[in-house]
Amino acid sequence: MLDAFLDEHRAGLRETLAGLTEEQARRRLVPSATTLLGLLKHVTFVERVWSEEAVLQRPRTEIGLPATVDETFVLHDADTIASVLDAHEKACATARSIAATVGLDDLVHGNRRGPLSMRWVQLHLLRELAQHAGHADILREQVLAADARDA
Repeated sequence: MLDAFLDEHRAGLRETLAGLTEEQARRRLVPSATTLLGLLKHVTFVERVWSEEAVLQRPRTEIGLPATVDETFVLHDADTIASVLDAHEKACATARSIAATVGLDDLVHGNRRGPLSMRWVQLHLLRELAQHAGHADILREQVLAADARDA
């Protein structure tokens, strides 16, 4: 069930980009750097941090991840809906593969908090994905409402 809930939120986050233009996906509606495309880029980072860093104990520099969370929302010219979706799908596939090799009661040692059970890691990931899925739903609603008003 945990895997199913994780995959449900992963899919829901990807679906918030369905049918949007690149401009809509990049549109900033809040003072922070949070955008729909930026949220998906951020959760891609989250998937990799909790699987490759926390479980496999690989440093962020080795796996090509930003040092800070704030950097994960920053969009570059090369970031497109297609490229970010692709990176997210790959990160999720890797996270699933890694998680399948670890028992829920096993301890992982690659997080700054110290040893954590895999159950804690998976539940934390679920909580973070659910929170960001809610953000994405609201941002998508705002983007579509603004465009409908302007039409």
